[in-house]
Amino acid sequence: MCRPGIQVKKVKEEKLQRINELAKKSREEGLNDAEKDEQASLRKEYIEAYKKSLVSQLENTYIVDENGNKRKVQKKKEK
Repeated sequence: MCRPGIQVKKVKEEKLQRINELAKKSREEGLNDAEKDEQASLRKEYIEAYKKSLVSQLENTYIVDENGNKRKVQKKKEK
């Protein structure tokens, strides 16, 4: 029995491999409409997962000043 995290990582690796296969095919011979749709969908899914991971890392990041005080990184205010 494998841990759920390992299974999720494997699925992501398979999707990333498919993204790369489609990119290579696109450069070499072109993609049909179904493959273009699949590529766009996989890329969007990958980018969303990447952003979510980055936000998670930043939410657990602290800055230590010269006095040793820790403060959490704040989200930039939108204008």
